Amino acid sequence: MADTQISAFISQTTKRQVERYAEAHGVKKGHLIEEALLHHLQALRELPADIVIPPQLVLTPKSFAHVAKLVKNPRKPNKALRDLVAGKPIPREPEGW
Repeated sequence: MADTQISAFISQTTKRQVERYAEAHGVKKGHLIEEALLHHLQALRELPADIVIPPQLVLTPKSFAHVAKLVKNPRKPNKALRDLVAGKPIPREPEGW
């Protein structure tokens, strides 16, 4: 199978991260990028869209203010979250749900 070259613009930050990773792990940048693309495309095919978290979030000023408020004043955890953190077993849902 012949290789095909593609061209893409990426940020300087991403370029530095790719170069650092490739150098630290002894892999070629092209191999790293192809593996990352294959991994990402597989995730998009196999996972529900609502659980694929984008690497960057873009917020409006209003939504940023809302997130900042939640960070400053977090809600108290509910019983389910406290049980999860405590390592308590999660009850199974009835069949057919």
